[in-house]
Amino acid sequence: MATDTGRETGTEAGVIERMNDATFRRIGVFGTSLVAVGVAAFLLYVLLVRVDYELFVEIIYPQFTLAFLRVLGIVLVSSVLSVIAGIVVGLARVSLTGVTRNIAKGYIEFFRGTPLLFQLFAIYIGIPQLWNGAFPIDQWNYYAAVIGLTLNHAAYVGEATRGGIESIPSGQMEAARSLGMSYIQSMQNVVLPQAWRNSLAAIGNDQVILVKDTSLLTVLAVPELMTAFRNINSATFDAWTPLILVAIAYLMLTIPLGRVVSYLERRADPASAGGDG
Repeated sequence: MATDTGRETGTEAGVIERMNDATFRRIGVFGTSLVAVGVAAFLLYVLLVRVDYELFVEIIYPQFTLAFLRVLGIVLVSSVLSVIAGIVVGLARVSLTGVTRNIAKGYIEFFRGTPLLFQLFAIYIGIPQLWNGAFPIDQWNYYAAVIGLTLNHAAYVGEATRGGIESIPSGQMEAARSLGMSYIQSMQNVVLPQAWRNSLAAIGNDQVILVKDTSLLTVLAVPELMTAFRNINSATFDAWTPLILVAIAYLMLTIPLGRVVSYLERRADPASAGGDG
């Protein structure tokens, strides 16, 4: 109250507070501008001095193009499967049955509590050793990559879905049940659509992380983008030219994905959808 009164009446305390606000804003603008100029200067130096543009054009195809397409395929399959599996896990987390709820909780705890690299090794190396004789699946590294990414990110999508469901007031479920809907119908037609909207941002962020996690697939001998970088760096001793291509390739995946998530969020929000016309 005293602060508001000071602002309104122009007392000495109010004047000092406004000066402090203005000072902090100027410091913030100066600090962020300094960082932006520093980053821009560094990028300009790398692009003008360190990048070999003849090599840049030479390695775009086939090395990086094929690696990009492999990553894109793995991301598309893993993303779809992880979202579907994650919704199932999220529904299991809010199940009325204790056994189902606890199994889903254990699944999430395990896959969130152990490193993705460990999970990839367990699938890629561990599972074939359980097999008596020769492992029958060719190119197991690709399957291991998709399975590992799917299982890991389904846990995060499951938690996001659980949070979205629990953010819906219980009265919504009660109102649906009072209209004669079953539990499943109420969940499907009333709760889940609203929960999806509430959890969409978290799920979208997780899918962006999934894209970046594909860089770990180099340990499974999947010829993805970081493998292409290492091969070219070993052959040419040029680090920055392939690194710039790796950055461009990942941004070509993550930026459109972020736009898609933002679009879905607007579509899911009735107020925003109305405003978009």
